[in-house]
Amino acid sequence: MNIAVLSGKGGTGKTLLSVNMAAASKSGVYIDCDVEEPNGHLFFKPENLEIEDVSVKIPKVEKSLCNGCRKCLDFCKFNAIAYIKNTPIIFDDVCHSCGGCSIVCKENAISEIDKNIGKIEKGISGGIDVYTGILNTGEVSGVPIIEKLLEKNKGLENRLSIIDCPPGSACIVMESIKDADYCILVAEPTIFGVHNLNMVYELVTLFKKPFGVVLNKCLDGKNLAEEFCNQNGIKIIGRIPFDKNLGRLNSDAKIAVRESEKYKELFTSILETVKGEIANEATSYIER
Repeated sequence: MNIAVLSGKGGTGKTLLSVNMAAASKSGVYIDCDVEEPNGHLFFKPENLEIEDVSVKIPKVEKSLCNGCRKCLDFCKFNAIAYIKNTPIIFDDVCHSCGGCSIVCKENAISEIDKNIGKIEKGISGGIDVYTGILNTGEVSGVPIIEKLLEKNKGLENRLSIIDCPPGSACIVMESIKDADYCILVAEPTIFGVHNLNMVYELVTLFKKPFGVVLNKCLDGKNLAEEFCNQNGIKIIGRIPFDKNLGRLNSDAKIAVRESEKYKELFTSILETVKGEIANEATSYIER
């Protein structure tokens, strides 16, 4: 069972919800796909770390073998190859590691070498397996790291997995939700929160993923995010109040469900609601 947690921007409460739902499960898997600035591990403080480097293949040109046919240049649709002074020049940051240029080169002038772009850390915290993807500073795309993270998760189908997605709705978010059974959209009760909620709402709708919204930082009175949900027929599956004590625990990198019975009940309730939604979705699919 894979549950992806999304938000239209950083700071909405996505990691707060992800970490506490994973901890509430007591035996689940937490996967931090926010590879540009992962922070879930700061809460879990996992032990027995195992580290695996992540590399991609990039082309390497042997100038002495190149006959100047430019087939590699014509093949590359990402403009990762230029032809300057009778020599192909490779732009690593633009290359998508498809390997096509080495295939079309009949002179075998292009080979592939490994380029390290980051790493994956795996550890354990209170019965929770914690996977963290970390992109090297300066690298353009974290998609290969996310692919590797989710590949590891495929061997854990019998366990609950909480996928902490990157903020926004870019390619790395699309990659993070592709195997999700259910998506949780976290929203704030402001006009800006509505704008950011709409971004991820359009994304999960495009991918035809079952989803619901958790409203964070709720206060008494008007809630624009709630109004947006009501207007668009979006199910609200949980509410997290604006709570200074919860904010203090979060800022101190403490897991609320491990510190307070009150918060344990709150996040366990949201998790059980999501499980029920997934079960209902599975039943509806079978009936169809």
